[in-house]
Amino acid sequence: MPLTVAEVLEHPAYPHVIWDLQPTKKGKVAIANGRGGPFDIAFEVHGSGPNHLVWVMGLGAFKWFWQRQTEDFGHDQSSKYSCLVFDNRGMGESDKPIMRYTTSEMAKDTMEVVNHLDWTTRRELHVIGISMGGMIAQEMAYLEPERIASLTLVSTAAELKSTVGYIENLRNRINILIPKSVDVQLDEVKSRVSHSWLSAPDVDGEFPTNGDRFAAQEITKRRDTNGFTRRGFLCQAVSTVTHKKNAEQLRQVRVTVGGSRIQILHGTIDNLITVPHAHVLYDRLGGDAAGVTKTIFEGRGHYLPWEERQKFRSLIEALVEKVQAL
Repeated sequence: MPLTVAEVLEHPAYPHVIWDLQPTKKGKVAIANGRGGPFDIAFEVHGSGPNHLVWVMGLGAFKWFWQRQTEDFGHDQSSKYSCLVFDNRGMGESDKPIMRYTTSEMAKDTMEVVNHLDWTTRRELHVIGISMGGMIAQEMAYLEPERIASLTLVSTAAELKSTVGYIENLRNRINILIPKSVDVQLDEVKSRVSHSWLSAPDVDGEFPTNGDRFAAQEITKRRDTNGFTRRGFLCQAVSTVTHKKNAEQLRQVRVTVGGSRIQILHGTIDNLITVPHAHVLYDRLGGDAAGVTKTIFEGRGHYLPWEERQKFRSLIEALVEKVQAL
């Protein structure tokens, strides 16, 4: 049986569920002057290598949700990679302005953070975006394609064709803010991850299962009532529902970025953004004929960087190496 919320909180591993990965650089950048700002985006850079990786997080998640990848690239290979992780507007340590959020505006936010780091040369940015972050990554590639060295789109969509399941999920995640139902709501969130991974022994530490560690991170986030707020979550949610990149826009991305620089990753049992969305995105980007690659993970859900950590790492490494030869 999975641990209850009370059991997770009492577990000796709980205080260490967020890893103590010390950044090379951290801070806040005032952005969006003239775009409804200025407001601050909190960021960290891990590693000091020449390959600049920009990790764009999804809906309702904090920058430390990338901690596995931060460790794999920014610490284990710190002389080869520099990893930018940050809290999107509305989450974590970043400001939470009340306004309409769009993925296009959030892409501009990200570019301003990147500019602050002086990562401004041609084909410098290896952009990896998951879910809402994948939508933001599409917008980055559409707005400034010449700066994109590679583009990895994970568990994401060109647009949400059918939002019934997605909106239901948003409702469930908002409801998790009600303490008395947190165990039930955690079950709903965990339904987005493959059962085989959740039930396996914890690969990262001392919890009984991966699912218990997953729950511990969710609980940690939701206990941060300054970082995880209803208004921030809802503002981000609006951006996902209104995101759309049509066939012509993605054809332009393929032409200007280059299809061989783009890969799509998705799980077959992702019930948040279902796998047909990956096929639509792939087709709009030109598919195999354009050099775009698509990797579909059988029996995996929405959280591929957790569920397939080693394979995910290998695919990122391979794409970075591939584009260096282009």
